[in-house]
Amino acid sequence: MAIGDIIVGIDIGTSKVSAVVGEVNNFNQIEIICSTSNKCEGIKKGKIINEDEVARAIAKTIENAEDEANLKINSAYVTIPGKYATIVQNSITKELKDKYSGISVRDVGQAIMQVRDIEIPENKAIIDIVPNEFILKDGKTTQDPVGSLSSEFTLNAQIVLADKDYIRQLSGIFKKAGIEIDGMVPNTLAERNLILDVNELHDNVMLLDIGAGNTDIGVFEGESFIYTNTIPLGGNNITNDIAVVLEISEEEADKLKRQYGLALKSFIDNDNDIILNTYKGDGNKNKVIKSSELIEIIEARVEEIFSLVNKDITNQGLKPRINNVILTGQGITNINKSDVAGKIILNIPVKISTGRLISTIKPTYRSAYSLVRYIAARPFAKTVSSSIDTKSDTNIFIKIMERIKEFFYT
Repeated sequence: MAIGDIIVGIDIGTSKVSAVVGEVNNFNQIEIICSTSNKCEGIKKGKIINEDEVARAIAKTIENAEDEANLKINSAYVTIPGKYATIVQNSITKELKDKYSGISVRDVGQAIMQVRDIEIPENKAIIDIVPNEFILKDGKTTQDPVGSLSSEFTLNAQIVLADKDYIRQLSGIFKKAGIEIDGMVPNTLAERNLILDVNELHDNVMLLDIGAGNTDIGVFEGESFIYTNTIPLGGNNITNDIAVVLEISEEEADKLKRQYGLALKSFIDNDNDIILNTYKGDGNKNKVIKSSELIEIIEARVEEIFSLVNKDITNQGLKPRINNVILTGQGITNINKSDVAGKIILNIPVKISTGRLISTIKPTYRSAYSLVRYIAARPFAKTVSSSIDTKSDTNIFIKIMERIKEFFYT
């Protein structure tokens, strides 16, 4: 981390845009300067359907952050859904002229830039390089080889690619909002160090972030980020199901979901009567149903979400490699026994996230805060500070690669 760097992280969710501004303090920790959010109705089923609405929400969120932090923000990092990202594993071996001089930061920086030399599909562009491990000539594995005496070292890394069309669309939206993009990071990659506890960081886990309209999948084998994708379903779908089936307002449906949230009907203690205050059907305006009828609706959609996740990781051949599943996200964590439902369908141990820091950050800002922490922890970076002097006419793909060079090459 570079002490004094100010990092702006933006998360574009299905229902809102959130931003966190953080500064790296003297203890190499992130000190939150401000956090803001604004409602956004420009995204549906994980797709941007109204660019102007998303740009408006970003601009308003940044404006509020500027007022609160007394700063002029011209650039920010942004999370992207897993479905727009592709991960490529690569490794290179770098020989050193003098093993007795020790591996330098420059040697590492050159290796990281060399490992990005892969065949990139026409419709993809590199947005991130994630150094996984360094293996010295004697077989020793380390996260930081600088200073080690070795005649060569091998770098294993993940190259993160994103769809060019999405990059163009997102950069155009940010331009409308008057903000430049410093970098893009898949949501689950940014969240990993916040959501997982110490033991889970070294395990083979699947992180499931079930939000309002999307379920982001991130699969990690120890330190390696091996897969990400997005299922276009989330908590809002559960709310909508309740509203449609029971013929009530969205507001009442959401309230009932929070009050009676249960993922499995078999766990009902008392099958209470529920009065529907906004019933739109024929007859009595205050219709009465059993709580089991409500739970059945929730259970069906929760089962569908986990079933689609199960199908995805099975098709990818990843399921046998996953030891544990960690659940997070406002779309599911307030629904009791959702972890049990997940375990039944996935046939893998499932638990709600208990990461040490997760309880200290409001759910609204977790993704944006995770992004700021991820960027601040970049290894071997010269600077990670959000820029306030960005040239808007620079090609977006060149700009992202230049940013990666700043991260790694000194």
